[in-house]
Order: sequence, then structure tokens, then C-alpha cells
Amino acid sequence: MAGNIFGNLFRVSTFGESHGIALGGIIDGCPAGIELNFKEIQYELNRRKPGQSSIVTQRNEPDKVIFLSGIFDNKTTGTPIGFVIYNKDHKSYDYDHIREVYRPSHSDFTYEKKYGIRDYRGGGRSSARETTCRVVAGAIAKQFIKDITISSYVSSVGDISINKSYKELDLSRKSIEKNPIRCPDTDTAEKMISKIQEIKNKGDTIGGIITCVIKNIPIGIGEPVFEKLHAELGKAMLSINAVKGFEYGSGFDGTKITGSQHNDLFKQDGTTKTNLSGGIQGGISNGMDIYFRIAFKPIATIMQKQKTIDKHGNFVLMKGKGRHDPCVLPRAIPIVESMTALVLADYWMYTKLSKYSSIKKN
Repeated sequence: MAGNIFGNLFRVSTFGESHGIALGGIIDGCPAGIELNFKEIQYELNRRKPGQSSIVTQRNEPDKVIFLSGIFDNKTTGTPIGFVIYNKDHKSYDYDHIREVYRPSHSDFTYEKKYGIRDYRGGGRSSARETTCRVVAGAIAKQFIKDITISSYVSSVGDISINKSYKELDLSRKSIEKNPIRCPDTDTAEKMISKIQEIKNKGDTIGGIITCVIKNIPIGIGEPVFEKLHAELGKAMLSINAVKGFEYGSGFDGTKITGSQHNDLFKQDGTTKTNLSGGIQGGISNGMDIYFRIAFKPIATIMQKQKTIDKHGNFVLMKGKGRHDPCVLPRAIPIVESMTALVLADYWMYTKLSKYSSIKKN
């Protein structure tokens, strides 16, 4: 299987399955001399781990990361950083009933047809549990680009949305983390939580949207033509399990207005009066806030009977078992931020190598 490496200069390779012994990775290209805050790394993992609240899966995993190499006296040495996270609470018998059955909208069918074999226990490599490795790497990347602020929050669940711009919200960690759905608008958060509980009680799932905002981004991040900043962010987000869409700046709403309405007019200091460009022009950051939205589908595993087929082409009835998220959004927040940090860390390495680099803050 190819495709297990993300990034070019600052890159991470990941390994492991949902019900295997462990997951882990190797971070290559991390500069030497970065003093790591291990509590922050574990904090990010705790934001992603299962069992946090009643609206997420109740699988009980500590998700404790163990570093194997590349760090000495709490500082990076410039050599590959190896790490591992052991699985502690996998109950593989919950998946015995799908040993030869393809779950609707899962990777079961495509994995078996492509590779001739699949790990049916929790989806194996296709499980979102793989994202623990991304969060470790992203937490280190955040400390590498610490002057840049990345904030994500749940902006909609189903048809319940925050009808406010991110500029009207408190995007501090304290505000976003004050409720289990990670929505900074308290009234909307309560409605979202009630909706998820209602859906969960029916044995169903629900999706929604996460908004991500990047502040204090320097001018000049991005490598046209084929490695534009928004293209790499889009690739990063679309690589996350359950993601069905990505838009930045005005996104699809920008198609409903004219060019004269959409253009971001300059001020004398180089900033713009509006920011419908989403902080990126020509694939390069312009110093304004970068903001984008990621659409997550309802999780495919539901606790209701569905008609499907087995590996022999016979129609069968199946029902999900075990512990699953009724809504992926709250646990996806640190994943979105980690993938964003990995993209920016990779670009930052490019700017250090480029003789044309004139990166400066606005």
C-alpha cells in the first residue's frame, strides 16, 4: 500500500491499524533544537481520543504517545522522530459479523477488491484511529510554527448552524473547549448536543461542518503552480476520514455575486478592506486571515439494520455493533488543526530554503 506519507520537507509516515497492536509514525525533516512541550502533545491527543463525552464513541483508549527517537533533553535532534501509540481497548469480536460482509459506504468493498484482503476489525488501516498519528505530528508542527495561530470549531451539525462570522466569536482555546461539541457559541452548542443525542438514540449518525481559521500568517506562504497553499490545504483536509468537501474564503457563496462585489480592495498598508479571498491569492498567503470550511458526512456505521451484500454477492441484512461515534465533529477538531499545521510547517521549510524568500508579517 502506497500513500502513507504526508508532506515533502517536513513529512510524516504513519503505520498501524485500528485493532492492531499499535499505531505509530516517523516524522522526518523536523529541524533540530526545537524544545518540545510534551504536555501539549498529549493534550492534543486527549482532544482526539475516544470516550471524552456521551456524544462520542465510548472506546476507552488512553492514547499515550511514546517517543522512540529524534529527541534528546526534550529537544529535537534533527534526526527522524519515531513514536508509537499502543491500542489498549480494542474489542475485535464486535466485528465478527462483518468478516465476509461489506458495510455500506465503508472501505470494505474497495479495499478487498484492490488488495484481495482486508482487515475487517474496525476497518483496519481505513479506520479514523489512524489519525492519532497525524495529531502527534501536527502537535509537533504547531510548536515549530508557534507564532501562527490555528483555531477550529464546529460551526454546524445537520441543519443547526452558527449564523455568525468567525470574527464575531471568541476563538480562544477556553471558549472552544468549554463544551463537548467544541462550538464557541453556547446557545448553538446546546442545540447541537441535543441533536446528536437524539440521533444517537435512534441508532443513527449525523454530519456537519468544521471551520478553521489561521491567524498571524506571514505573506508569501505557498508554492505555485501545482502546490498552491489552498490546494495543499484542500488535499490535507480531504485526506481526513469522512470529509466530503472543502471550501476557503467566499467558497461556493462567491459564485452568487459579481466581481465588483467580490474583489478585495486594498488599503494603503497592503491589507484589504474585505477578505473574500480567504487570505490566499494566486496560491500564496497575503497576510490576511486564512479561513476555510470542511464538510463531514454522517459516520457510515449505524445501529440500524441495512441491506447489503457479502463477498459472494448475496444480499444480507446487517446492523452495526460495538462503539462508534454518532457524530465525528468534536473529535475531528484536533485532526483538522494538525493537518493544517503539517501543511504550514512543510511550506515553512520551503521558505527557509528559497533564495527568493522575503517572508514577513503584515
